[in-house]
Amino acid sequence: MRHDKLERELDLLLLLTDNTDYTALDLCEKLGITRRNLYYYFEFFRDCGFDLIKSGTCYRLNRQSPFFKKLHESIDFTENEAVFLRRMLEQSDSDNPMVNSIKGKLDRFYDLKIVNDAKFRKQAAHNVETLYEAIKMKHVARLKDYSSPHSKTVGDRYVEPFLMMNDNNDVRCYEISSGMNKTFKVSRMKNVEIIDALWSNEDKHRRVFTDIFMFSGEEKHNVKLLLGQLSSNLFAEEYPQAAGYLTPQSDGPTLLQLDVCSFLGIGRFVLGLYEDIEVLGDDDFQKYLKERISKIKC
Repeated sequence: MRHDKLERELDLLLLLTDNTDYTALDLCEKLGITRRNLYYYFEFFRDCGFDLIKSGTCYRLNRQSPFFKKLHESIDFTENEAVFLRRMLEQSDSDNPMVNSIKGKLDRFYDLKIVNDAKFRKQAAHNVETLYEAIKMKHVARLKDYSSPHSKTVGDRYVEPFLMMNDNNDVRCYEISSGMNKTFKVSRMKNVEIIDALWSNEDKHRRVFTDIFMFSGEEKHNVKLLLGQLSSNLFAEEYPQAAGYLTPQSDGPTLLQLDVCSFLGIGRFVLGLYEDIEVLGDDDFQKYLKERISKIKC
């Protein structure tokens, strides 16, 4: 039955996000499924926007997958909200077990060292000030003893910082050693130093863009569609924040033109109402749709 299948999908989702290395055999044994079914679930997760990572023979889901980001924004606290709650709890009855329980949960799920320790607050202010100076001067900066939970390493990062983000909690940088644009958390830097070297990779700096479907990336594709009455109404109802991208045409259809980071979100919408939508561009999106349709026919 379908609910049994859904239960296994949810169990697999939990296994792939619990910070444990599982091989395909481990996952099959825990779920009581065949390897063929496991790979079917993997493909389903990928189609749903999950980033499945394979390290050697082990699998896990990237917690930066668009689904997790959207879920986090829907039900979780922002760091500023968590900081506010933590400060309110500090003023509450410290003998109350409920207060201490909530404080413990906040401390486990959020990096609140800056809230609890004046030394960290002072250091964070210094880090932000130094980063702003590096950006203004277009100088390389050294992020000293940066703690990365993803790679589980602590070390110096030499970067070209070019954008402060999220109320100065994050900084967007071009990391020289990896040749990649990355977002670093200010609270995870022991110190920041300006290096006597100017940017040499400014043409490679890329800001992060998030589309209306909550997919994020550095590259954008401009999708252009003509929507019939049904698809136009449904799009406006499902994505009211995108009203500015809809332009009624004199001959009836509505023109939708917007930038997206991934074809997955807009692709699902188009494929679900394909007979009511004319795809005008771009070429990459048209190619993506043809590939998806060919797989469906198979």
